[in-house]
Amino acid sequence: MASLPSPAFPHRSSFVDRVNTDDSSPPIELFLLGGFELRGAPGAGDAILAQSKTLALLAFLAMSPSSLYQRRDRLIGLLWPDLDQSHARAALRKTLHELRSALGAHVLSARGDDEIALAADTVRCDAVEFAAAIEHRRLARALELYRGDFMPGFYLSGCLEYERWVEDQRMLAREQAAAAAWALAAAFEGEQQLTEAGAWARRAVRHAWNDERILRRAMNLLERLGDRAGALRLYDEFSTRLRTDLDAEPSAETAALWKAIRSR
Repeated sequence: MASLPSPAFPHRSSFVDRVNTDDSSPPIELFLLGGFELRGAPGAGDAILAQSKTLALLAFLAMSPSSLYQRRDRLIGLLWPDLDQSHARAALRKTLHELRSALGAHVLSARGDDEIALAADTVRCDAVEFAAAIEHRRLARALELYRGDFMPGFYLSGCLEYERWVEDQRMLAREQAAAAAWALAAAFEGEQQLTEAGAWARRAVRHAWNDERILRRAMNLLERLGDRAGALRLYDEFSTRLRTDLDAEPSAETAALWKAIRSR
């Protein structure tokens, strides 16, 4: 097996890894993993990040397949469920105008009067790139992009369907990141690259901190690598956070593994 790259903190500058041949139209980059950032917007990009509904609309369109147009009624139901049709459509028109002003009119594409999409290849999104990297098994690249939760801390009062969509995206990305990190840990262990294996195992736990199955697998791996102290430290960190965040204790199976490792 070819040597795999060691884990490293991702750099945002590496997000765009394709050559843009049109110097007059630099790419617009939208970051949704681990925080929010908008780069390359010709207008007031910061204003989009400051307005929850505008950011929510941009994120939803960016995460939709480029060939999939969204009906205005669908967008209204997601973002303005409490308004009547007249006021909701006016709110959507205003938000679309804000997007055009900040990103450029070419970014939005309409099909008829009722369907909206982002024009192909006008906005690059780290969450979309992450999903594509996972799909094509470019695991190290995916984990370079995954800087944290999808749209962390984002909340829209009264928009329950949108909130469910965000949470679904957040959980999926978190699970995929944890699985990718564990796959790299296992691959490095198989190659006898033990330092790298341990680092990726710890990262898998960090991405899925409340998944005790991954915690136990990582503890067992670290013990196999001779890092008994590291395995015990993972358990201590997990149990402390579990008590602090959820007022709960580790399962009997996880506690038994901790005791077994400690006694060896």
